[in-house]
Amino acid sequence: DAIVLFNGHDVSKWQPSKWKVVDGCLEAPNSGNLTTKDSFGSFQLHLEWMAPKNFDGPWYDRGNNGVLLHGLYEIQIFDSYNEKLYPDGQAAAIYGQTPPLVNVCRPPGEWECFDIVFTAPVFDGGKLVQPARVTMFHNGVLVHLNETVHGETGHRIVPAYKQKVSKGPLALGAHGCPVRFRNIWLRPL
Repeated sequence: DAIVLFNGHDVSKWQPSKWKVVDGCLEAPNSGNLTTKDSFGSFQLHLEWMAPKNFDGPWYDRGNNGVLLHGLYEIQIFDSYNEKLYPDGQAAAIYGQTPPLVNVCRPPGEWECFDIVFTAPVFDGGKLVQPARVTMFHNGVLVHLNETVHGETGHRIVPAYKQKVSKGPLALGAHGCPVRFRNIWLRPL
C-alpha cells in the first residue's frame, strides 16, 4: 500500500525543481527543496541517501541535507561519520531539537537508510492538542522512539508550532552538497 515517490527515474510525484536524476538517483543541487505534490498526515517513510565520497567543500556542507516532514520538521542528513557536529545537528537528529540515540553513519560513498514513522500533530481551534512524534531507524538501528517534535525546525531557535497544520508535503532539502537519494516510498497511516 506504499506510494512510490521515487523509483530511479520517475519524478512525477514531485513539484518541478532544480533537482536532477543522475545514474538512477535524485541528486541535490546547491540549494532549493524538492517537495512532493501531495500532502500527508501521519505516515511511514523509507528512503536511502548517500553523502559523496570525495566532497570538495566546507566541512559544514559535508553531506548536508534534510528530510522535512510536512515541510516543517527536519530529520538531519549529514556526514556524521567523518565530521563531528553539535549533537542535534548530526545525521538522524530531529534538527535543532533532539540528537539520535546513537550515531550509526556509514562512510561517505556508502548508502544510508532512514525508516521513519511520523505521527502528525493534532490541533483543535488553532491550539496544539498533541505534538508530532517520530520513531526512526537509521541503517536498521533504532535512533528515536516515539520522540516528541517540539515544533518547526530552525537553527538556534526555540522550536514552536507556528503553522497549525496536520497535513503537509514531504520535502528534501539541499545545502551545498550533492547528496543522492534512491528508493523513496511512503505509507499514509
